[in-house]
Amino acid sequence: MPSRRQALSHTAALAALLAGTGLFPQLARANSNKAFDAKTIQDALAALGAGALSESGDVTLSGPDIAENGAVVPFAFSTTLPGVRRLLLLVEKNPVSLVALFNVSAAVEPAFSIRAKLAQSSSVYAVAVMDDGRALYARKEIKVTLGSCGT
Repeated sequence: MPSRRQALSHTAALAALLAGTGLFPQLARANSNKAFDAKTIQDALAALGAGALSESGDVTLSGPDIAENGAVVPFAFSTTLPGVRRLLLLVEKNPVSLVALFNVSAAVEPAFSIRAKLAQSSSVYAVAVMDDGRALYARKEIKVTLGSCGT
């Protein structure tokens, strides 16, 4: 029977091996990308290397028509398009436009639900950034009766 020290040593060696081969799960962490500092949707897309926006019926965005409290607005967004690299949620009139960025691979279904803060009534965009750099979007207008984001 192995000792506790041997078991811990073997576990650490296995974790190092998995990390070295890329099979160890990545930690979820905030991205320090310049896109999260962008004040406009165009600046955020440019920081991510995405092209101009094009509307697409293959990108869906759902949320309330009227949000009583801008601090907690629920959204669901997804796409059925193959070749998606990133799925973004952007708010036009927020102090910082990029609200969420999800890196997507073939192993990840590009469908997400989140709650976001809205400073005021605004257009919200779900954007699918494709492998070739195209930026396809769906848009929804949300009316906020009680703002957040410092208002």
